[in-house]
Amino acid sequence: MAVPQTNGTQANGAKPKTGIKVIIVGAGFGGLTAAIECVKQGHTAVIYESFPELKILGDIISFGPNAGRIFYRWKNGEIVKQMRALSIDLTEYGFNIHKYDTGEIVINQKTPPKDPTAPVFNGHRGELHEIVFNYAKEVGVEINLGCRVENYWETEEAAGLLLADGTKIQGDVVVGSDGVRSKARTLVLGYEDKPKSSGYAVWRSWFSNKDMIADPETKQFCENGDTFNGWIGPDVHFLFSTLKGGSDCCWVLTHRDEHDIEESWSFPGKLSEVKEVLKDWDPMCTKIISKTPEDKLVDWKLVYRDPLPNWVSGYGSAPGHGRICLLGDAAHPFLPTSAQGATQALEDGVTLAVLLRKAGKGNIRGALRAYQEVRYDRVKKVQKTGETTRDMWHKTDWEKVKKEPESIQLPREEWIFGFDTEQYTEEYGDEIIAKVSAAA
Repeated sequence: MAVPQTNGTQANGAKPKTGIKVIIVGAGFGGLTAAIECVKQGHTAVIYESFPELKILGDIISFGPNAGRIFYRWKNGEIVKQMRALSIDLTEYGFNIHKYDTGEIVINQKTPPKDPTAPVFNGHRGELHEIVFNYAKEVGVEINLGCRVENYWETEEAAGLLLADGTKIQGDVVVGSDGVRSKARTLVLGYEDKPKSSGYAVWRSWFSNKDMIADPETKQFCENGDTFNGWIGPDVHFLFSTLKGGSDCCWVLTHRDEHDIEESWSFPGKLSEVKEVLKDWDPMCTKIISKTPEDKLVDWKLVYRDPLPNWVSGYGSAPGHGRICLLGDAAHPFLPTSAQGATQALEDGVTLAVLLRKAGKGNIRGALRAYQEVRYDRVKKVQKTGETTRDMWHKTDWEKVKKEPESIQLPREEWIFGFDTEQYTEEYGDEIIAKVSAAA
């Protein structure tokens, strides 16, 4: 007999109420997913976000099939349908990889067969975020916008926030999902970890096809559905896509940059600087750049952090009582070449929610320690793929590529894509909770 569903209950039925109140700082993809999954696992989830309103911001974002597997389980697949309509479809086109100077297509990387239970999404960050945001509200997540967090606090029995207006918030767990400039990170670590220059920056843009389609040389990218092309060269790679049947265009260009800044940050970009980097490249690259409205160009300086020793308070060398944890970019910033940053934040949220149910309200400390144990090594390994993919493209051996064109393809590794974080945590969670609880 079918389980009756009310108020947006998950397709697989809501779990019994646990009495655990989870306070989440940040309403990005990671924070929203953690909240949705907490509701699914029987917890109460409340989000506090500093932005006063939801805005459709950003450009391209990628979710691998390991994220699609999570989305698929929401609302009988309805969320996946909504995201699919806004995302690129490369079933026919694939990915054309070009040599930077001649423009020749070295290889067309075919799109893998679709798995409806683990779809892939590449679309506008703001548009996809709006779908997830609205779904979180639908399932009963309380989302408080315009709330600036002044401080975090915890005791043996509770944890919470102090807001800038003086309001004190109390719950059982606090999740710092507040991005690369996380306040929670300093609290969990007990010191401020300093960012380091990655030596790279990214120019990125999203714009309509108006000028592209008016030019006989570039209209080819907009007249025949969605496309994806990449030009690979020394210390630079340029990725260009058209989406929504060719109506929207976006590109990302990764290049060397030694600016000494304190944190990853974005600035208005200058088309003249982009053209200078590409001056000796295939002229088609400059053609595409020239169709980009300068007010749509962002210059994003990339820094990185060494892997944190702890994501959880009161664990290892970290001070505290074991009720505050980090999630997503707050715990593990990714380089964009990994194409897994947002997806790994989603995996964090699912894992945490399942472990909190398994450990129960009386063992929050064990749940959070188990969360770090389940996620830490996997995330660290996936983070490295951002560097290896970038270096593979930026230091290409073109003689090798002539003999083995497949060697330059975008990696699609089964250990990353085939992972089912909910299934894994359900299977091994009890054992890991028992292990970390015994060692406490």
